[in-house]
Amino acid sequence: MEHLKEEQAEPVSPMGQYFNSSVLCIYIIGVLEFEVPIHDLQTFALIKDVFLPINPRFSSVMVQDKDGERRWKQVDVNLKDHVHFPIFPEGKTVESYDKFFHDYLSSIAIEQLPQSKPLWEIHIINYPTNDASSSIIFKLHHALGDGYSLVGALLSCLQRADDPSLPLSFPSLRPSKPESSAKNFWRRFSWMLSSAFNTVSDFGWSILKSSIISDDITPIRSGDEGTQFRPISISCMDFSINHIKDIKSTLGVTINDVITGIVFYGTRLYMQDVDLKSKTADSTALVLLNTRNIEGYQSINDMLNNKAKGPWGNKISFLHVPIPKLNQSRISNPLEFIWDSHNIIKRKKQSLAVSLTGTLLEMESKFRGQEAVAKHLRGTVTKSSAVISSLVGPIQQMSLANHPVKGLYFTLAGGPESLAISIMSYVGVLRVTLKTEKGFIDEQKLKSCMQSAFQMILKAATENS
Repeated sequence: MEHLKEEQAEPVSPMGQYFNSSVLCIYIIGVLEFEVPIHDLQTFALIKDVFLPINPRFSSVMVQDKDGERRWKQVDVNLKDHVHFPIFPEGKTVESYDKFFHDYLSSIAIEQLPQSKPLWEIHIINYPTNDASSSIIFKLHHALGDGYSLVGALLSCLQRADDPSLPLSFPSLRPSKPESSAKNFWRRFSWMLSSAFNTVSDFGWSILKSSIISDDITPIRSGDEGTQFRPISISCMDFSINHIKDIKSTLGVTINDVITGIVFYGTRLYMQDVDLKSKTADSTALVLLNTRNIEGYQSINDMLNNKAKGPWGNKISFLHVPIPKLNQSRISNPLEFIWDSHNIIKRKKQSLAVSLTGTLLEMESKFRGQEAVAKHLRGTVTKSSAVISSLVGPIQQMSLANHPVKGLYFTLAGGPESLAISIMSYVGVLRVTLKTEKGFIDEQKLKSCMQSAFQMILKAATENS
C-alpha cells in the first residue's frame, strides 16, 4: 500500500481531533460472542480483504501538514501489529476463563494505542466464557468514527446466519399517523412555543453544566482527577426486549423511555444502598446522541458519500439529562421513573439545544482552537455523573465465516467518567454494559440494583395492566 501525498490526505474532522487530543483519548470497545469455538477462521485474509477496504482510515495515521492541520495519511499496515491472540492457562474451568477474559478486556481497554500506527486492534479470544464459546474484541479509536459508523462497518463484514443472501434488518421507528390540518396547526403552534422556551432553558443549562456547575460527589461520581488512567471493570446484563415492549404498551410510552427509566431507577437504588443521602443528590447523565436524520444502517458505499443522510464520521452530540431523585413517592411506585423519563425525553425533543451546542463548539474551535474544545468536552464529562450511549443491532442472528454470533456489545473507554452505560439490542435481547471505575464502584452491586429495578418495574407494570 503506497503512501498518499500529504496534500491529498483526508483532513481529520473536528470531532475526530477532539477525541484524539492531549486531554481526551476515547476508544470504542466492541465484543462479538460466538456460539462455537473459533476454527478455520482466515483472520488475516478477512482483515486484509474485508476490513481494511471498508475505509481508508483503517490504514491511516494522523499527521500534521505544513499548515499545522491534522490529516489522515495512508501507510503500510503490518497486520501482526494489530491482531492479537492472547494465551490463557490451559485446563481451567469456564468460570476461570470468564475471569481471564474480563480481566484481559478491562486491561486492554485503558491502554493507549501508538499514534505511529493505524488506531485499531483486534483480539481473538478462543476460550469459553459464561456467555460464549469464543469471542473477538475490537478496539477502535473514536477518531476513526462514531458508534454508528464503526458498527455499520462491523455489520458489513457479517451475514445473516439463516440465509447469507438476505440483508440484515433492524427495528423500525414508525411515525405516528398524520392529524387533521386544524389539529396539526395548533399542535405546531404549541410546539413552536414549547421549543423556544425549552431551547433557551436547555442550552443555558448545558453551558452552565459544562463550565461551572458540577454534580454532587456520590457513589457513582468520584470527582477525582486522572480517572481515565485508573483500572476499570466491564460487565454486562441482558434484558428481554419482549418484556420491555410489554412495559411500553402498558404505560403508553416508548421503548427508549422504559430503558432510560430502568437505568435511572437502578442507578438510584445503588446510590441509596451505598450512601443513603445520595438518593437525592444532584446527578446528571450525559446522553450521547446520533445526529443523523436516518433509521437503521446504510451500506458502507453510502456512508462514504458525504452527501448521504447517514455519512461516515463522528456525527454525535450530547444532552444533559437529570437523574430523577429517589423520593418516597418513587420508592412506593417505581413506574414514576418511567413517566419521569418519558416527560424529560419528550421535553428535550422539543428543544434545539443539541444543534446550538454543536454551533457553540464550532465557534469555540474557530476562535480558541481544537485543544480548547477538547478541554471543554472533558470538563463536560467530568462535571457529570454518568455517560449513556446506545446502538441498535439487527433482529436476525448474524455469523462471521460460518461462526454464529451469539451476542454483541460495546462500551466506551479512555474517558474521565466513573460510570459509562452502553445499551445495544440484538435478536430479542437488550444488552446493558457497565464500564465502572474499579475499586470505587461495586459493579456486582450495581448490576444487582439494575436487575432489581427491571423486575420491580416489570412487576408494577403487570399489576397496572
